[in-house]
Amino acid sequence: MDTVFSILGNVIYLVMFLIALWGAFCIVMVVSRVRQKQFTSEDQQAAFLEAIEEPLSRGDYDAANELCDGDRRATCQLAQMAVTNRKLGYNRVKQLLIDRFQRDVLQDLEYRLSWVYTVIKAAPMIGLLGTVLGMMAAFAKLAVGGASVDVAKLATDIQFALITTALGLAIAIPLVIGTAYINVQIRKMEDLVSYGINQFLEIFKESSIKYPNK
Repeated sequence: MDTVFSILGNVIYLVMFLIALWGAFCIVMVVSRVRQKQFTSEDQQAAFLEAIEEPLSRGDYDAANELCDGDRRATCQLAQMAVTNRKLGYNRVKQLLIDRFQRDVLQDLEYRLSWVYTVIKAAPMIGLLGTVLGMMAAFAKLAVGGASVDVAKLATDIQFALITTALGLAIAIPLVIGTAYINVQIRKMEDLVSYGINQFLEIFKESSIKYPNK
């Protein structure tokens, strides 16, 4: 029986290590994704909008497309999509950009964050499972050994029970703080990109009216 509890204890430690690693990886990926999709400041975004306004004002859509090409920031990608699909008309292009921003950027971030939330919920539960196993092992020793039970082995089982509980909380608490920070950054990115796209759409609308056949 001791061997079984020992193996289960090692499995618990391994699982907790893996989910902690996965949670940290997801946090890093989401933060990286948010930074990848936004300009570092509103001034930088304004500079991009000024740069793209010049070719659009003269109907040079190829130059506007080249300006956005290869840029992974959301405002640039959406602007390029609008230029590419300009023949659909302003209203349809506007709806297309809104849909793509929701689906390709925000929903992607929410999907990645859902894994972090899963780890936050799972880590304390696995820690609790380790606590139950530790107490089961301790009581099993008491049942078999009675008054002559080895106190050191009993303390080891109780220590394992407490360690797994602490580990579960130690994994979940930083991830809760991390997700709170990420949600703030996502809201900031959403506001910045939405503002940038609205500004771009005004420029694009004027260009579409001025050069309807290009």
